[in-house]
Amino acid sequence: MSYLEARTRFNQVFDLAFIWLFARLRVFVNQVGEITGFASKSIRLIFRQPLRIQELISHMEFVGNQSVTIICLSAVFTGMALAFQLFLGFKQLNASGMVGSIVALAIFRELGPVLTGLIVAARAGGAMAARLGTMRVTEQIDALEVMGVDPLQYLVSPRILASVLVMPLLCGVFDFISMIGSWMICIHLLEMDEAQYWERINVWIKPSDIFQGLFKAALFGLFFSIICTHRGYNTKGGAAGVGSSTNRGVVLSMVMIIIIDFFATNIIKIFLDWKEVLLR
Repeated sequence: MSYLEARTRFNQVFDLAFIWLFARLRVFVNQVGEITGFASKSIRLIFRQPLRIQELISHMEFVGNQSVTIICLSAVFTGMALAFQLFLGFKQLNASGMVGSIVALAIFRELGPVLTGLIVAARAGGAMAARLGTMRVTEQIDALEVMGVDPLQYLVSPRILASVLVMPLLCGVFDFISMIGSWMICIHLLEMDEAQYWERINVWIKPSDIFQGLFKAALFGLFFSIICTHRGYNTKGGAAGVGSSTNRGVVLSMVMIIIIDFFATNIIKIFLDWKEVLLR
């Protein structure tokens, strides 16, 4: 192969790669725009008459009450596993008394809201996408439009509001049960001093640590409900399309929860640092 042929082939491959990347970027920008417009319209419709109170309560029960069991089960073993692993590490440094406070910080700030978001996004978010997708392919949403009912206000807005309201409550349950699991493993199995355990937690934990976790949980609820309802509402392609929309909605929600957690953590830290400076 001559130099000219090799250079021509390289240029062709480079051009194809650039075209592929540009096409993917264009699709990404279009999807972000679609989801942003969908979210903006749905959130505005929350406060428009008639208020869908019964629908809101029904979705709060679905997202909240029906998730409590799996949240509690996940939380207790998360607290126990985290406490045991930290104890094994801190014991080598002669700092096993710090286990309780580090577990509390990790759960209140990060693990509580993130794991709650992932669990509820998989359970309730997937159900939202599947239900709306089924209604779309069976033309039930079109029937609502014919009857003069706004599908976004009736189907989407209550789900978004319910997720935002319920997620901090579920996160609080996760935090509480996780600390019970940590207490059980530290006091009753590892035989740590109970007074020291609670004293370190009281010294290290501030109300802001708990509130920032609850705020992030509400933020995660907003994002996964928007993404999953958007995927379900715009389903195409029959039963296969419902499965695809549900899968893509859940996966994208989980990825976004991890990404948003990183940025939210840094923004909250900047806000708290500025607050401390202003209060001095």
